[in-house]
Amino acid sequence: MDNLALIEAFGEFKDEKNVSKIDLMAIIEDSLKTFLRKRYDSDDHFDVIVNPDKGDFQIFLNKTIVEDEMSEDDDLEIEISEARKIDPTFEVGEDFTQEIKVADLGRRGILTLKQILSTKLQEHNNSVLYDKFRDRIGEIMVGEVHHIRHKHVILLDDDGNEFILPKENQIPSDFFRKGDSVRTVIESVDFKGSKPQIIVSRTAPRFLEKLLELEIPEIQDGTILLKKVVRIPGEKAKIAVDAYDDRIDPVGACVGVKGSRIHGVVRELRNENIDVIQWSKNPEIMVKRALGNVNIQKIDINDEEQHALVYAPSEEISKVIGKQGQNIRLASWMTGFNIDVYRDAAGEDVELKEFADEIEQWIIDEFLKVGLETARSVLDKDTDALQNLVDLEEETIEEVKRILRKEFE
Repeated sequence: MDNLALIEAFGEFKDEKNVSKIDLMAIIEDSLKTFLRKRYDSDDHFDVIVNPDKGDFQIFLNKTIVEDEMSEDDDLEIEISEARKIDPTFEVGEDFTQEIKVADLGRRGILTLKQILSTKLQEHNNSVLYDKFRDRIGEIMVGEVHHIRHKHVILLDDDGNEFILPKENQIPSDFFRKGDSVRTVIESVDFKGSKPQIIVSRTAPRFLEKLLELEIPEIQDGTILLKKVVRIPGEKAKIAVDAYDDRIDPVGACVGVKGSRIHGVVRELRNENIDVIQWSKNPEIMVKRALGNVNIQKIDINDEEQHALVYAPSEEISKVIGKQGQNIRLASWMTGFNIDVYRDAAGEDVELKEFADEIEQWIIDEFLKVGLETARSVLDKDTDALQNLVDLEEETIEEVKRILRKEFE
């Protein structure tokens, strides 16, 4: 096998992996030097010349000319009598350059060289693949389901590149069949051993961001800004948007008429409920908007501790918290504030008859006789005034007040 034949033996592999001739020749040069180091412990005495135009290469071994019978290393030294058979003008101490043909390496040497070449080519392709997809982290990719395993799904793109969609990166209601086309976002690219491993996700907030860019032109062209995206995959998400131009309604533009613009995104996310709110620099306004369409009485903001106390009527508490705490959790992620909600009893009142399990009926009747029918109507009067109105001892009135006050604490 001559030099050209060795290169041609890798032609099919080269074409399949789209390795350019220049890259292939560089790989061959590196492989040759690796081979020489393995065989001769060093490549210092060798010159490797690669000609990409001809697709050929040459190996030259540089030896030192020594006196006859003084050679200690046939690989690095040549006796003067042998050198003068090539050129009678050679002298002891001069350099002697000898071309090494591939055929001179022997069958075992050629097999070793081919194995090194194959390894170097694979390393090159892995490096190219890593660089290509490392620059695409955060981008949408579409792949076809190739294998479905217990802990992950293997996807292939049109070029046959492999992507891993772990179970934890799948929306809980995702269900895939072999051959399905699946949209994901590239989450990470790392080497696992010598091979790059590309991890994709359907649960990352970035996936929702990219889907919104695809569906809403104003986000793609920068007219509308996506300020923050938070989500509980497959359940609920909140996105905060803003616009450079005050004349543009960013929320309306994202939602569309009857939700037409965001419907495609919701469908892709397996009916994940998406709240769209307008961004604000004011923390109090932002917390209120992030909690959604609920009646909030008061919000106390502690900027230093990033804490917000929200006060709402009793009937609104469950709305503020949301199903399994999803609403308040997402609002906390959206605003960066740890949000606690408290019942705001201001303005509420309870009829005295509701306390029949704690206050004896005859005592309640004493208050009802003088028109005091609610808890607040009793609490609003001082004890002395109540003694003049009802036929009850001071201690009894104070105990009633204690019970009533507990209701509003």
